[in-house]
Amino acid sequence: MSKKIRIGVIFGGRSGEHDVSLMSARSVLSVMDTEKYTITQIGITKSGEWYCGIDVISALEKQDFSELSKAILPPVPGKPALYSIQRSPEGERLTLTAELDVIFPVLHGTFGEDGTLQGLLEMADVAYVGAGVLGSSVGMDKGLFKDVMKAHNIPTIESIVVSRKEIEKNMDVVIARAEKVAGYPLFIKPANLGSSVGISKCRNKSDLLEGLMDAARFDRRILIERGLNKPREIEISVLGNQDPQASVAGEIIPEADFYSYSAKYLDDTSHPCIPADLPEEVSTEMRRIAVEAYKAIDCAGMARVDFLLDRETNQFYLNELNTLPGFTRISMYPKLWDATGLPYPKLIDRLVELALERKTDRDQTIRTYEG
Repeated sequence: MSKKIRIGVIFGGRSGEHDVSLMSARSVLSVMDTEKYTITQIGITKSGEWYCGIDVISALEKQDFSELSKAILPPVPGKPALYSIQRSPEGERLTLTAELDVIFPVLHGTFGEDGTLQGLLEMADVAYVGAGVLGSSVGMDKGLFKDVMKAHNIPTIESIVVSRKEIEKNMDVVIARAEKVAGYPLFIKPANLGSSVGISKCRNKSDLLEGLMDAARFDRRILIERGLNKPREIEISVLGNQDPQASVAGEIIPEADFYSYSAKYLDDTSHPCIPADLPEEVSTEMRRIAVEAYKAIDCAGMARVDFLLDRETNQFYLNELNTLPGFTRISMYPKLWDATGLPYPKLIDRLVELALERKTDRDQTIRTYEG
């Protein structure tokens, strides 16, 4: 019998998407095959402390860490492992908790999806699921991502990026710049956050002022974007490393003006249509562009690529690319692959395989030079 793969599943995190991460992690853990994997739960609190133990998700939900141990993953190559921090009268000491073959980050937003965690995992020289530092950071920043898409002639909606400092210094100037982007409605988004946290649809100047102030709470970079008139929201899942594949296209049909945080995670007012009701040539082109965008930012493992389709002109725009998409049972990423013929448990297995494959590729890189 082959040796089990030792996986550390990381969730929680210092992000406005902390609670979404816990929902995703609970779902992922529920389908992981314990005959194949030895699983270690690693939870990160909203303040950034790492914990390990039994049922870490519930502890994070209750904010009760009395039964858990503080943990650390040293950024040192060799034998990747998680250590717990044990206290004694003599002081603190590190105790080996689990050696790890693969890390599965089930984190969303800052300090998890933006390349920061990936940098730590690269330094620790451990295999991990998902994109690397570059793909994660570019995919996370909506403004920078749009710039890369424009360089590849991939259609995106007109937008600008402003800073929190600009908003604090002279709101009138920022509003004037925003109103030059397009007429109302305008969308305001934190550049480095997902799950629709901090997003506002602004129909007038008063909405715009409030939206800018709200988004600035969540990020120092704020995207201001032309709003479409009730666009269709099309999503495609991509899977792979050097030869990524695209799933069937799906459509989110929200009851509200847009696919908000509540619609995604708290109520049943929105529903998916899989496959999306699209002409075959449109669906094929969207899938092609999804893979092109994925490759353009050096993505790996997985991503969900979101499009907006203008009902009036039938023009579609690439909206964003999520390198660590939601993984709850109702999330579009696994649902789209299930509809394409890859069920949820097999999807998890494939992501682990891709992580190990990418680590093998990284190991071929020479790290020294004698001159």
